[in-house]
Amino acid sequence: MIPVSLLFVCVILGTVCFLLFHYQVKNVYVDGNLHYSSEEIQELVMKGPLGNNSLYLSFLYKNKGLQDIPFIDAIDVNILSPDTIRITVYEKALAGFVEYLGKYMYFDKDGMVVESSNVKTVGIVQITGLTFDYVVLGKPLPVEEETVFKQILNISQLLTKYGLSADRLHFDSSYRLTIYFGNVRINIGSDERIDEKIMLLPQFLPSLEGKSGVLRMENYSSNAGSISFEPDVSGNDT
Repeated sequence: MIPVSLLFVCVILGTVCFLLFHYQVKNVYVDGNLHYSSEEIQELVMKGPLGNNSLYLSFLYKNKGLQDIPFIDAIDVNILSPDTIRITVYEKALAGFVEYLGKYMYFDKDGMVVESSNVKTVGIVQITGLTFDYVVLGKPLPVEEETVFKQILNISQLLTKYGLSADRLHFDSSYRLTIYFGNVRINIGSDERIDEKIMLLPQFLPSLEGKSGVLRMENYSSNAGSISFEPDVSGNDT
């Protein structure tokens, strides 16, 4: 007759073996990642002796906030089947970035500097023209006109809405806006009718591909449209 204690141990070992092998990850789907590749996210999440066990990972990363991983707020792991998981990445909401002392300083909709990095993130627009004397991680960029950050977020959302990817947004000393697409500069001017102006860009940009110059939209109005393209004179492309 098998002792009860030995039977109990066998049951425990059998359960552990079942959980280890039945929930061994073979397929991984990653979504929500922008700054990191899917392979980098997998390496970040699936580490340690139980890093390939779907049950363990689902408990470990259930809406888990991450404090030490740049650009990431939280990661969630869901089991689609015992051998298949979906890793959902919740990245920090970034409005843009500025260059400062050789670093890319990323900020949110309130101008709060949330990350400093040596890497440019695809999909996050560069901002130039803003003036500041210092940058502190976790503090707002010290610019004179703080409402510019809401304007930047609005512009970024409008560009995404119309499927446009700008190289950078430039603000002059009066916070008038110029949007750069390669060698084409779009003079937007003030933020009046900015949604209408950006909505029109998909109509103009295809015909300007490969060209260098300024598309003047600063005086545009829906009642009396005034839009013209001024090609750069050789040697004057700024």
